Amino acid sequence: MHYQHPIIAHSLTREQVRRVDQRAIDDYGMSGLVLMENAASGAAEKLATLAQPQPTLILCGKGNNAGDGFAIARHLQVAGWPVMILLAFPHSQLSGDALANWRINDRAEIPMETVAATTPDDLDKCTLDKYMAPFGILLDCLLGTGSTGHPRFPLDQIITAANRQIAMKIAIDLPSGLECDSGIPGIPCFRADHTLTFVAAKRGFANEQARPFLGKIHVIGIGVPKRLLDQSMPQEIGPLRQDGIEGKS
Repeated sequence: MHYQHPIIAHSLTREQVRRVDQRAIDDYGMSGLVLMENAASGAAEKLATLAQPQPTLILCGKGNNAGDGFAIARHLQVAGWPVMILLAFPHSQLSGDALANWRINDRAEIPMETVAATTPDDLDKCTLDKYMAPFGILLDCLLGTGSTGHPRFPLDQIITAANRQIAMKIAIDLPSGLECDSGIPGIPCFRADHTLTFVAAKRGFANEQARPFLGKIHVIGIGVPKRLLDQSMPQEIGPLRQDGIEGKS
């Protein structure tokens, strides 16, 4: 049976999205891993409606957005998709739920490789192009809602190479390089054909500058209780606790 998790119909800021996650964990006893798993399952199911199974390269950074990518890879592989993960950073820099999902994939022997470069001079742009060329879909899990400013090395090089490819490009939660609240694109910014965003559209998506990078927007539920969603009008969510949940950065 296929069904859609409830979502929030209006847009939210970075802080408001974090507050929804925080309340799901603190007030309802849900774990971050469960929320990440629900997000990944929903994203994989939506992707299956957008394209046929084909070689898919999942570009992962080191925050919770990467954790989403690791979990999505597992769901796609189970569904028969050929998947590969390209990590922008060594897995030793992962932590929390992202590290937990990397460990699952490592034990499951899902193919994963790491960009072996520490300076721009070490990274051959032609090598990146040749590496990405065979894939029909590029999934952007490099940066999430916590990101601000221009993407730094090696993320900038990976985003630029991805934008050169003819593959279908899918952004998870928001295109890497796009500022969540303002919608101002950094240089570079992942240019998506589709954006699969969690819980609600992000406030910055309404900015005209953001639209060329978003493609078609699909809001994906993550299984938080309907009561919480009903209480999550922007003015009712409340302030984010200072030691609250980290965003998908």
